[in-house]
Amino acid sequence: MKAAYPFRRTCKEATALMVAREDRPLSWGDRVGLRLHLAMCKACPGFERQMLTMRNAMKQWRGYTEDE
Repeated sequence: MKAAYPFRRTCKEATALMVAREDRPLSWGDRVGLRLHLAMCKACPGFERQMLTMRNAMKQWRGYTEDE
C-alpha cells in the first residue's frame, strides 16, 4: 500500500535523514521530502543549523595544529 503523501516526513524521519546525509548521499525522494519538511517545520531547521555548526567545528578541529 502506497502512502497518501509519499514525500511527507515526520520530524524523527527528517532528523534521521539529516544525520544520514553526513555519511552518504540521499536519494532524490529523500532530498525532496527533507526539503519540504524543513520548509514547513519550525523546529527542524534549528537542528539542521546545529548539524552544520558541528560539521564546521569538526573540520576546523581536524586542521588544528598546536604551535610550539
